[in-house]
Amino acid sequence: MADALSLFLELAAIPSPPGEERAMADRVTRELVGLGLEVEEDDAGPTIGSDSGNLFCRLPGRNGGGTPVFFCAHLDTVPPDGPLEPVVEDGVVRNAGGTILGADNKAAVVAMLEAARRIVADGRPHSGIELVFTQKEEVGLLGAGAFDHTRLEAQLGYVFDNAGPIGGVVLGAPYGRTISARFHGRAAHAGMYPEEGRSAIAAAARAVADLRLGRIDEETSANVGLIDGGTARNIIPEWCTLEAEARSHDARKIADLVQEMLDAFSFAASLEDCTVETEVGEGYPGYRLRREDPVVRLATGALERCGYEITTSLSGGGADANVFNSRGLPCLNIANGMTAIHTPDEHIAVADLEGMVEVTLALVELAHDGA
Repeated sequence: MADALSLFLELAAIPSPPGEERAMADRVTRELVGLGLEVEEDDAGPTIGSDSGNLFCRLPGRNGGGTPVFFCAHLDTVPPDGPLEPVVEDGVVRNAGGTILGADNKAAVVAMLEAARRIVADGRPHSGIELVFTQKEEVGLLGAGAFDHTRLEAQLGYVFDNAGPIGGVVLGAPYGRTISARFHGRAAHAGMYPEEGRSAIAAAARAVADLRLGRIDEETSANVGLIDGGTARNIIPEWCTLEAEARSHDARKIADLVQEMLDAFSFAASLEDCTVETEVGEGYPGYRLRREDPVVRLATGALERCGYEITTSLSGGGADANVFNSRGLPCLNIANGMTAIHTPDEHIAVADLEGMVEVTLALVELAHDGA
């Protein structure tokens, strides 16, 4: 347990906001090279705006047979807004610096590295293991999107990137779309010539008021997260931008919802005698797995072997698993015990750090045994 904990405390103290993962990539590389493994870094960094590429490491199978598996974790965290000072209090790791801990996703990084260390040190049999460490996951799964999945020999994989008790299995994640809208009006002095102005902010506000936001149904949600506009208090604003998103587990629902939002933007602009430019981004692809799928059966077997109660759910967020599933590689997201992610109260139990190492080893063992 000390090895997993000490490594996590070290990694959690390394700042790695999206695009600045170099120090984490170097530390992970050093750990794997120290095990006698080769690590390859791809050229995705400049493409996605990161100072590091994705890392890839293969442990060739021993003793033949079974199923090769891959594991993936991301090296970035949401940006911290304070010092990173991980501490252990009553068996729980927290950050004493008043910001995030970074268990999302450094707890998964530790599970992969410590499992690899034990497999190499003990000479444990396995059918082939591949490790992928991605960049800029928190801002749209960019690293995974740029990773060449054809390098993988394994045809099924796992990410540990869901908050909640160990034993949670995510059977599906939503499709995501981003929507940017820029409203154009006409500037005028707000006191002297208000009749000549056309308020882009008024158009944007009318659009937001007309949107269906929040939880729309059990599969679908929408949000406007950013708004910006105007130049001065006494000038009618000639421009205003909105950044919105839509998510749904149903591909047709999200297509309809995005069109509904675009229509609302256009209608609001016309009522205020403004124009609007919109851009829809792909976001990330959704997926749905079944309990009888091999990738799920292997995971439930490993979790049960380690003594965890299985629960299944659908996620409201995206993870690197979305990308791999969209490319025909079944990839399951498993909860790893992290709690209150992306907040100053983020924490994880020391026992869960060790628990996920054991789950990883059980997955490798069962894959080798052909379970």
